[in-house]
Amino acid sequence: MTSMDTQNNAAATEQPPVILTETAAREIKTIIEQQELDAETVCLRVGVKGGGCSGFSYVLDLTEKRKDSDELFEQHGIRVICDPKSLLYLGGTTVDFKDEIMGRGFVFNNPNASSSCGCGSSFAV
Repeated sequence: MTSMDTQNNAAATEQPPVILTETAAREIKTIIEQQELDAETVCLRVGVKGGGCSGFSYVLDLTEKRKDSDELFEQHGIRVICDPKSLLYLGGTTVDFKDEIMGRGFVFNNPNASSSCGCGSSFAV
């Protein structure tokens, strides 16, 4: 095995900066179908913005608009995009979907967050 083969294998097994669970991907596919969006061109934008009860709020959006600076990766058939500034706060974050008695929605497990609010939609670093 050459060093080039080793590099290619490492790239193929490298974790994406934001991890989308299979459950979250299934829900996103359902939303794309329900909203009659073009599954070939739509991407899931994952990001953060200032605000919320803890300082930053998570952003999830289905969009066909991609900036040149956006990072693009695919998981479970969903194209995910994220801007470089958001990636500073989201590296290693897992996006999941929960459908439970107490509520239904997307859940972020962010190892970079020093604290998060009770609603789970904002965090501090």
